[in-house]
Amino acid sequence: MTEVPAGERPLTEELGVDIDEQLLERALTHRSYAYEHGGIPHNERLEFLGDSVLGLAVTVMLFTTHPDLDEGELAKRRASVVSTVALAEVARGIGLGRHLRLGRGEELTGGRDKDSILADTMEAVFGAAFLSAGPDAATELVLRLTAPLLADPERYGAAMDPKTSLQELAARLGCPPPMYSVVSAGPDHDRVFTATVTVGELACTGQGSSKKTAEMSAALTAWRQLSDRA
Repeated sequence: MTEVPAGERPLTEELGVDIDEQLLERALTHRSYAYEHGGIPHNERLEFLGDSVLGLAVTVMLFTTHPDLDEGELAKRRASVVSTVALAEVARGIGLGRHLRLGRGEELTGGRDKDSILADTMEAVFGAAFLSAGPDAATELVLRLTAPLLADPERYGAAMDPKTSLQELAARLGCPPPMYSVVSAGPDHDRVFTATVTVGELACTGQGSSKKTAEMSAALTAWRQLSDRA
């Protein structure tokens, strides 16, 4: 298992769930690391499982706690909580990035803070929790980690629609409207988009597998930084 730097809590303590060590290690293993180490198992199958665990937990929670909401609003709220941008926020909250097992290329290009990698790994961890501790423990983990997004309406709105939230915050603070630029790199089957958003003198970047995801990531980063200044 990846060694924990002195003074930092083990990931299992951050999670509060007893996850099998080998399963957790696999959940943290990105395919780039696996390919560089002889094709060892990586986290994509666990990610597939964790996606369903996450979706069911959030769906049931929203359905039971919001009897007044119609199907459209329930679907909108679920989509925001399970989005790549929101899951990356959850992952950063528990310091997941420092535990990732990445290949050299991802290390060099900031993979430990890429929204797509963080979100996928978070889902893989949910899958590992399901297999190790059972559905109840996995559901509790999902709801505990996503609770801050739902409990803070402003942050919830930002994760749901970061571009609109950033535009509204910029206007409220008297800043110029956000301006976006996007570049892409890599082969067509694995293209990575990098968006930069500028709000006055503030410039933030974000990455994703599509232009939209990259812009959302950049917007949420800028929203967080502007919110801290407000």
